[in-house]
Amino acid sequence: MAAKKKALKAKGAKAKTVAAGKAVKRAVSAAKAQPAGGPWGAVFSPRAKGERRYWLVKSEPEVFSFDDLLAAPARTTCWNGVRNYAARNFMRDGMKIGDRAFFYHSNANPQVIAGICEVVREGYADHTATTRGHDHFDPDSDAANPTWMMVDVRAVAKIPQPVSLKAVKAHADLATMALIRVSRLSVVPVTAAEWRTICTMGGVRGE
Repeated sequence: MAAKKKALKAKGAKAKTVAAGKAVKRAVSAAKAQPAGGPWGAVFSPRAKGERRYWLVKSEPEVFSFDDLLAAPARTTCWNGVRNYAARNFMRDGMKIGDRAFFYHSNANPQVIAGICEVVREGYADHTATTRGHDHFDPDSDAANPTWMMVDVRAVAKIPQPVSLKAVKAHADLATMALIRVSRLSVVPVTAAEWRTICTMGGVRGE
């Protein structure tokens, strides 16, 4: 009898562990599906009619530079390879056609905001996640229920005086910029005020 009770107790403990594990997985899955919140959660709020919002996207110039974007067919490319959920959410739920983005050269010396591009296609499945052999392949991705998304961007113009990360950090009006606060993200929001400040720093007018 004691052995039977012990077995039943062990079985019950195992069931609770499995249930807890499933609950954690459901919570993680739900979190991944939700838009990013925090200080920049407002970028997911409803827009006024005709409202344009602003962003910054990063690329290593040795991999794909702003000049490469200018040379691309129709000066347009898909922004693939993003494998961070917060950055994914900004693209999937935040970016809309007509939004503008700074094109930032990362992992360069110096790191600079080199150009301006425009969102011309809203979030859709990133095919590189399900392409075996691709650098951005994700074995956990499902083409029928895509995890990773991308947008299309088109080059608008080079920035006459590229704005360095050092200059951004030194400007008091940019102290809370997402580029500085969440530097690990490859896609981040930019406020309208930050956009105007950087455009002025870079010698851009009317953008």
